Amino acid sequence: MNPTLRVAILAFDDVEALDLAGPYEVFTTASRMGQRAAPDAPPCFEVTCVARSMAPVRMRAGLAVLPGHSFADAPRADVLIVPGGVVDTAMECSATLEWIARASRDARITASVCTGAFLLAASGVLRSEHIITTHWEDIADLRTRFPSLNVQEGPRWIDQGSIVTSAGITAGIDMSLHLVARLAGDALAQRTARQMDFAWTRPD
Repeated sequence: MNPTLRVAILAFDDVEALDLAGPYEVFTTASRMGQRAAPDAPPCFEVTCVARSMAPVRMRAGLAVLPGHSFADAPRADVLIVPGGVVDTAMECSATLEWIARASRDARITASVCTGAFLLAASGVLRSEHIITTHWEDIADLRTRFPSLNVQEGPRWIDQGSIVTSAGITAGIDMSLHLVARLAGDALAQRTARQMDFAWTRPD
């Protein structure tokens, strides 16, 4: 019987709502579908949002979310998801960058959605040997700010083993379904996409 995997999703002011909520929905739906198929099995995933403090986080469009944990008490994550949005303030926050670096060291997989790649780069998680991507509109800026990185335009997501990056917004849902397939099986990922009525885009 496989143990429950912990998924931590970073929350910060001006995060893009679907960058955060999309992966959250994928992993929680996958757990629900998994338990529907095997009621006696433990949930596949335990998902929580982690922020600098327990204060409400206001997303880019104004929607507020309550974190489940702060940096101080967040449990070790098996999967770390770093969403994007307007990341300038988060990139200047040493506590945020230090937590990303620390959580990534302990995680089996660290993944970014959209401009979350900037936060992974600024925290030192992304290195020159990684092939990465981000939202098409931010490709040039990511290359300029971090010229040592191998930034690719076009893929919905790029899986480099312990590092997975995706393009913008809904690409984060595609990537999260890919991670469900990788960690819990393709059948569960397909069932999750169907339950969400989501047309899962996969590589040819």
